[in-house]
Amino acid sequence: MSDIPTRLKVVCEQIATAAREAGREPSEVGLVAVSKTQPAEAVRQAFDAGQVVFGENRVQELSAKVPLLPSSTHWHLIGHLQKNKIRKVLPLAELIHAVDSVELAQDIDRIASELGLFPRVLLEVNVSGEASKFGFTPEAARREAARLLCLPRVQVEGLMTIAPIVERPDDARPLFAALRALRDQIAAENDVGLPILSMGMSDDFTAAIKEGATLVRIGTAIFGARQKP
Repeated sequence: MSDIPTRLKVVCEQIATAAREAGREPSEVGLVAVSKTQPAEAVRQAFDAGQVVFGENRVQELSAKVPLLPSSTHWHLIGHLQKNKIRKVLPLAELIHAVDSVELAQDIDRIASELGLFPRVLLEVNVSGEASKFGFTPEAARREAARLLCLPRVQVEGLMTIAPIVERPDDARPLFAALRALRDQIAAENDVGLPILSMGMSDDFTAAIKEGATLVRIGTAIFGARQKP
């Protein structure tokens, strides 16, 4: 655990290098440190080293960690959201990465109205078409975009995807490029800004940055192997 600040520094340097190689400013790429299954003290080490944005997969784990970290910590929910957990997560997460159906978005919108909130969300797109992954198909994301963008409370700010495991990071670039192209198409067809592309993890974030990622979700490279939940 004591290596967390060192690993975090290395990851930040790698992000900056990948951005510059892509002709981008390092400030254009945000880091979400994926703290799922990690103890609160590990998250605190990363926070003390300068990392302020953390991603959790499970609402229960997020709820447990929020009170243990400083109030200036920013939390994202990056995992699949069950409908019965919406009410609990909305006051805690400033960005929900994985809205994967119209029904989920509508439920978030309804509960957000009851709570007086305007949740920021990303639409999860299953670009690879893997049966094991959640998310809209690219065609469905484009087809349903207008309806989702018109929800009065939910603020759709971009797209998210999870690439398959690949041998080399650059093998994932076509999928990341496809998500970027889909984002551009949806934005143009609906005359909206969709500034966030959440894509890239520990094994492939450099490739994602080269294809336009604005958020990368990195856990193992910072915290080491996952702890057993």
